[in-house]
Order: sequence, then C-alpha cells, then structure tokens
Amino acid sequence: MKTPLVSIITVNYNQSEVTRQLLSSLRKISYQNIEILVIDNGSPNDTPEKLKDDFPEIILIISQENLGFAGGNNLGVDKAKGEYCLFINNDTEVEPDFLEPLISRMQSDESIGMLSPKIRFHHTPDTIQYAGYTRYHPITMRQQLIGYREKDVGQHDAGGYTFAVHGAAMMVPMKIIDQIGSMDEIFFLYYEEHDWCERVKKAGYKMYYESNSIVWHKESISTGRESPLKAYYITRNRILFTRRNSKAGLKWISLIYLYLLVPVKFSLKYLAKKQIPLLRASWKGTLWNLSHKAYNKNHK
Repeated sequence: MKTPLVSIITVNYNQSEVTRQLLSSLRKISYQNIEILVIDNGSPNDTPEKLKDDFPEIILIISQENLGFAGGNNLGVDKAKGEYCLFINNDTEVEPDFLEPLISRMQSDESIGMLSPKIRFHHTPDTIQYAGYTRYHPITMRQQLIGYREKDVGQHDAGGYTFAVHGAAMMVPMKIIDQIGSMDEIFFLYYEEHDWCERVKKAGYKMYYESNSIVWHKESISTGRESPLKAYYITRNRILFTRRNSKAGLKWISLIYLYLLVPVKFSLKYLAKKQIPLLRASWKGTLWNLSHKAYNKNHK
C-alpha cells in the first residue's frame, strides 16, 4: 500500500476538551503521513488556542464566525495538502489502525468517491451506529442507518457499496473535491454530507462502507439530542435536500408530504409534550423553504 498524505479535518465549536480527546487518540494511530487541521468555528465560550499549545503538531484555523459544519470543514479543505481528506467529527475517537483500511480501499477501487468506516457508539462500545445506509424512501426521502443500535457480533463485517456515507467520519479524495466542489454551505448544519454524496454519485462515483475501520462516536455533544437549533436545521434541510435531489416524477408528492403532512405530525407531537420552542423552530425551518426558492440547484 502506498502511503499518501491524508488531511484529517475536524471542526471545534465550544468543545475544546472533546476535541482534545480526539487529538489524543489520533496521536496513537499507526499511519504517520498525516496532517491534522482543527478549525475553530468562532467559538464564543472557548479557548481553542490552548489546543495548539497541547498539540503543536496540528494546524489550527480560527474562524471569526460560526460557518456551520460545511463552512468550517471547507476552511480546512482550503488549507489541506493531502491526496485524501478525512472529515471527522470532534466528538469521535479512533482505533490506532483505523486509517490504513480506508486508504487501502480507496487505492484499490477508483470508482469509490466517498467512504466511511464502521461507526460505533462511544458510550456503548459494542453497539453500532453506522454500517452503511439504505436507499432513500421515494416519498419521505428518509433512509435508514444499517446496523443502527445493533450489538456488533460481526453481522456487518463485510464492507461494500452503500447509498451514503456518514458525516461523522468520511474520506474523500482531493481530486474529487476539485472536480465537484466542497460541501454546500447553505445547509449550515445537517444534510450537507447527504447532498454532497448525491453530487458525487451524479459525477459517476460510488459510496463505500469500510467495515475494517472503526470510529467511536459520542453523538450530538455540540447541538444536543433535541434542541430548537437541531429541530430548525433538520426540518429546513430535509426539505431543501428533497427539492434538490428527489426524483422528478415523485418530487411534488414528496414536497406535499413534507410541506403539509409532516408539519401536522410535528405540531401534534410538540403540542402534546408542550415543547413550544421545538414547534416554533420546526415551523421556521419549513417556512424558510417557501421564501428561499433560489436554492433548488446544487452549487459547486
């Protein structure tokens, strides 16, 4: 196996201690031809400069504003020099030998445009979060995480082509980023990697799940399991993703479902639980799409 330079990119937002844990695990990996780019996304209540003191090997990029997941990672891409970019959440930790299988797989199959490792939950280390994705439902435009919440007893140890990678850990060759462009920053948070996957697939490449590499994910540390911020962007971006990527013959059926039926469902749910901030955020996300019709197409 050749040993190309890999640019490992992670975004920090008010979570330097969590990022420090990721960097500590990266210090233990066996693959050495790497550069680590840490982007601080305008953290208002953090001191990211201390990360550079403790980990002088990193390239620290400090944004003056919060650019979101896509924008923060794109700052890293602008500075990256690697043949491959590995985008990895700061709320993850890695196995010492996690990188070699990813590189080997990329080198063995030039049809692969993006790939992700097996992802397990950090708090329950024997439990799978990601072992690939199913196809999108043609109406709801939802897909399922293969292996989600299953105890890992080897049932997903065969890697293979899949329908999307996982944003918590995904590798992309720099030549493909140069060809199709980076993640679209209009998404800000959630669905940006799915939109990116669709652009890569439209360019003729495949998605891959690499079972021989393992990453541990702490999940939703920065945004919370259920918060108005999360409710807004998931609602907004699910519709935006559908506007861009649903099949032409079913697009209007999908949009009727998302604009009419889904709001009824989340309204009943949040009213019953008296979660008014979540209700307002979800409605705001829905209405955003009605007033931002210019974003139907992908932007390079």
